[in-house]
Amino acid sequence: MEKNAQTKQPTYGLFTTIAMIIGICIGSGIFFKSDNILIATGGSVFLGVVAFVLSATSIIFGGLCMSELAARTDTSGGIMAYMEEFASKKLACGIGWFQIFVYYPTIATVVSWVVGIYSCILFGWDGTLKNQMLIGTAFYTLAFIVNALSAKLGGDFQNFSTVSKMLPLLVIAICGLIFGNPAEGFKHVSMQTFRSANWLAAVGPIAYSFDGWVISTTIAPEIKDSKKNLPRALIISPIIILITYVAYFVGITSLLDTKTIMRLGDAHVYTVAQKLFGSFGAELILIFVILAVMGTVNGIVLGYIRMPYAMALRGKAMFPFSDKLSVLNKKFNMPIRSAFFCYLLMLFWTCIHVLTVKFNLLPNSDVSEISIVMNYIFYIVLYCMVFKMYKSGEIHSAVRGVFYPIMATLGSLFILAGGIQNRMFLLYAAVCVGAVLASFIYYDKNDSVKAKNAAN
Repeated sequence: MEKNAQTKQPTYGLFTTIAMIIGICIGSGIFFKSDNILIATGGSVFLGVVAFVLSATSIIFGGLCMSELAARTDTSGGIMAYMEEFASKKLACGIGWFQIFVYYPTIATVVSWVVGIYSCILFGWDGTLKNQMLIGTAFYTLAFIVNALSAKLGGDFQNFSTVSKMLPLLVIAICGLIFGNPAEGFKHVSMQTFRSANWLAAVGPIAYSFDGWVISTTIAPEIKDSKKNLPRALIISPIIILITYVAYFVGITSLLDTKTIMRLGDAHVYTVAQKLFGSFGAELILIFVILAVMGTVNGIVLGYIRMPYAMALRGKAMFPFSDKLSVLNKKFNMPIRSAFFCYLLMLFWTCIHVLTVKFNLLPNSDVSEISIVMNYIFYIVLYCMVFKMYKSGEIHSAVRGVFYPIMATLGSLFILAGGIQNRMFLLYAAVCVGAVLASFIYYDKNDSVKAKNAAN
């Protein structure tokens, strides 16, 4: 029934890969961040658009850099594999542990919780933390089952959810541009806000909305003609996301004046929905939002279940239980044990998340926030590797080998600057760094044993 395997059969085409990146990045956040962005920019639509563009540099140029690495390898493991091949095995072990034990499960847990929140609102159920998490846990359990047993079915749902979530964004964007007055919002620029740089606070919520794009690299071996299609997806997807976000932001501020949006807060989305669709508009938006969040959870799970498997293929020095987790199920052609390992970690972080919310241990935050920011530190290392390729002559173009890494690094620093504003940053960072340090200790111990055995 099972076998040890190094490769999997290509399953996903270019459209599915693009759909997965877009599906992960575009979650529920964009529907409810317009008021936060306007508050940070003093009601200026122009400065909000500028903040979108600045934030987008982290994935547009990051995607261009990652495409240089993706074009040179089709090894499984995503950025962990890139770190191993282009930097060092020890750093690869560090980022692998960080993503497996902290990054993926915390994000998936929180986004699954959001599925529960909006499901309770839509169906009129009691919105207690218990009910919300029961729904969220049930959904991510279903996502694990679907993606572990059928790569195609998981990919098909990603395509469906991506198309579904794009519809309300495009409808509001188009209606706003046609029936609204886009030019009005660009007339008002608060010079006081611009000079004080307070508007840069908008980068934080926007950056959160962009996160998740690099998860697609974990399925590189399963992408048809991955050395061509993955780089294409990493370039096309961020541009589509940026255009969609800006169009939606301008569209919604054209349908409602900025002061009303700031006054209504998150409720402005429902007001716009009722204005466009009538009395059932709010419920319609909720349905699309739930589909959007479900697509985000599915995309994260789709990439997550492959991580322990990819680490285990590299041997015991990289990850414990490698002999078990490197097994590929023959019937389903999927790493079932790796998926189950990830599911157990999800259950653990679900318990941690429930405790933090119930006792308000992390006010105005959640267990995933800083892990997203810390991930960008690893990205910067890979951007430096692209620059190194230019210096060694492997990349001949100064634009690809110098300009792209510089812009990608600046984008990552914007994300990092936004994360530092969180007063719980040091606590979150300590947990993330702890996972990395634990991996270094494990790696050094097993690597030394391996060297000793080789000498004998």
